[in-house]
Amino acid sequence: MLASYSTEIQGADPAGSAVQRVLVVDDSRLQRKIVSGALKKWGFDVAEAESGHDALNLCKSYVPDLVISDWMMPGMDGLEFCRAFRSLPTDRYGYFILLTSKSEKNEVARGLDAGADDFLTKPVNSHELRARIAAGDRILRMERELKGKNRLISDTLSELQTLYDSLDRDLVEAKKLQQSLVRDRYKTFEAAELSLLLRSCGHVGGDLVGFYPAGESHLGLFAIDVSGHGISSALMTARLAGYLSSALPEQNIALGVGAGGKIVARPTAEVMQNLNSLVLNEMDTEHYFTLLLAHIDLTSGVVEVGRAGHPHPIVQRASGKIEQTGPGGFPVGLLPEAEFSQYSLHLKQGDRLLILSDGVTECPNPAGTHLGEAGLEKMIQNLASTKGPALLEALVWTLTDYAGGRAFPDDVSAILFEFGTTAK
Repeated sequence: MLASYSTEIQGADPAGSAVQRVLVVDDSRLQRKIVSGALKKWGFDVAEAESGHDALNLCKSYVPDLVISDWMMPGMDGLEFCRAFRSLPTDRYGYFILLTSKSEKNEVARGLDAGADDFLTKPVNSHELRARIAAGDRILRMERELKGKNRLISDTLSELQTLYDSLDRDLVEAKKLQQSLVRDRYKTFEAAELSLLLRSCGHVGGDLVGFYPAGESHLGLFAIDVSGHGISSALMTARLAGYLSSALPEQNIALGVGAGGKIVARPTAEVMQNLNSLVLNEMDTEHYFTLLLAHIDLTSGVVEVGRAGHPHPIVQRASGKIEQTGPGGFPVGLLPEAEFSQYSLHLKQGDRLLILSDGVTECPNPAGTHLGEAGLEKMIQNLASTKGPALLEALVWTLTDYAGGRAFPDDVSAILFEFGTTAK
């Protein structure tokens, strides 16, 4: 029997608790009434069932927060009912207390295995029952709080996924626009061929390569690597592309007007100095960039080179010999007092000039070792017989193999100028 319910806990109020509805299941009408009466006095909404089958049917319309069920019942006993109760389709957890006279450990284990949360032995003590209900209330509170937080997380993740999908679509379009800045990936001249490569490590990147006519029988080449990655770096490259435009020579900062109104190339050191002042004084940005600027005389093969922190240009002679020379200098947009210089090199028939970003030499293998200049030279020597765009694609494939098939951690860009060749 239930001991001293009517006087032991007066005026208990479950308002605001997780346990509101309680289902009492017992084949004894008297036992049900005793337990139910006390629960109602404590303010709970109580439903009764005289068997496990009746309780299951009742649960279709009455979803209890807590179940108090006798173990020993004819037909479906408490264990069977508990298993069936746990299999009901619902998104709410119900706390389950078994009333039993069994105290052996193996019997308790059977009850836990069936899905019971707690046990009370008969006759039930009112203080103990109230304590068990309080324990169940704490469990349900935590379960529902966790479910609420999970729902909030799920909703937030859904919103973030929607935002990510929108950003991803925008970045795909941004990548198309950035790639369109390199309009011609292959260009032939009277006795030379030019090939360009631009591979971003993400959707968009900070590398840019290009060329522009630099006066009669002269060609300008530029390779830019803006600090950082992502959208802001890509926007910077887009702006710089406008300053070195091939479509609008009058707006190209690397070109000037010579005798007779003809377009001529400005000295590369002067161009880098002007760009440095422009970035520091007129652009509100923390980005800086490395730059290699080359003006080529297509007739003589003389190349004027300005290098601002960019990797050495590589000259591969017709004999296969590789040369990497010339002063480095500071990146553009880093120091207002930076000074820039230029130097010349001479290409002969069959020589080629290769300008690469540091994403090539600093590409790591799976052990973390960078390719380096020596590794690059060996790679180029192995590809000595490969020409034009095929060389740049082969370079990417070889670099991918060196990286162990992993994505490059930095953008990869390249310019290949082959002098004294005729396109077939």
